[in-house]
Amino acid sequence: MPNFFLNKRLIILLIGIIILVSLIGFSLRDRENISRPEQFVKDIVGFGQSLVAKPAHKFAAFFENIDGLQNTYTENKKLKARLEGLAKLEKEIADLKKDNHELRETLDKKEDLREFTPIQATVIGRTPDRWYEQVIIDKGKKSGIKPDMAVITAKGLIGKVVSTSEMTSTIELLSSDNARYRVAAEIQGKKSVYGLIDGYDKEKKMLLMKDLPIDQKTLKPGQNVVTSGLGGIFPKGLDIGKVEELTLDQFGLTQTAYVKPSADFYDFEHLMVVARSMPSAEDKGEE
Repeated sequence: MPNFFLNKRLIILLIGIIILVSLIGFSLRDRENISRPEQFVKDIVGFGQSLVAKPAHKFAAFFENIDGLQNTYTENKKLKARLEGLAKLEKEIADLKKDNHELRETLDKKEDLREFTPIQATVIGRTPDRWYEQVIIDKGKKSGIKPDMAVITAKGLIGKVVSTSEMTSTIELLSSDNARYRVAAEIQGKKSVYGLIDGYDKEKKMLLMKDLPIDQKTLKPGQNVVTSGLGGIFPKGLDIGKVEELTLDQFGLTQTAYVKPSADFYDFEHLMVVARSMPSAEDKGEE
């Protein structure tokens, strides 16, 4: 009896397997129409896939957009850094060109310095509230610089040394407010006229050459003004500027020449301190 039931179960299992294989084969064969159960199952599966696929695609697109934004942000940062680097490089190139131009002019100027010994220096300090009065340079006693030595740029005279330390010196500019600051000067022409640079007009940005004789008819705008060398401190022939205009004093007894400086008192970095080779006996003639 047990063997009968065992064989019966085995027969049922085999029949079930055969039916299952037949159904699988039936479903896999090429057909133009499928059964309604299959359609129902496929529709359910397709709907489920669409519900899952659409959000999945949106999420994928969202993360792709985020990734794209991150890449764009990174690229923008790199481009911005490059642009900042280019701007910095352009500024450095401009500064180097300016330095190169000033140095070339300074070196060319040395060829004309026959009466004094030049000491090249660089500006290292400038006080904002005394911008037009004093500068500090990187050369001092150790380089042979002494008080009262003249100071020039490639364009012309800018001032003199007023104090020194071992490694630095302080230069007082011609545009200083110091009332005792005078420079013996010469207005060049058919007949030279001598006088003193004595003051600076800040509004007109011109040097003042005062107390000129009124009978000097040869004076006229455009004439060159240079150091005369008569004071004993500044060597002869240093370029100061050009006469811009002439005015009478309030009593009409003398005239004042407004001299446009050749040098720029505002913007310069390289200069030369000049030591007079053969100082005259009148070494206190200028203040």
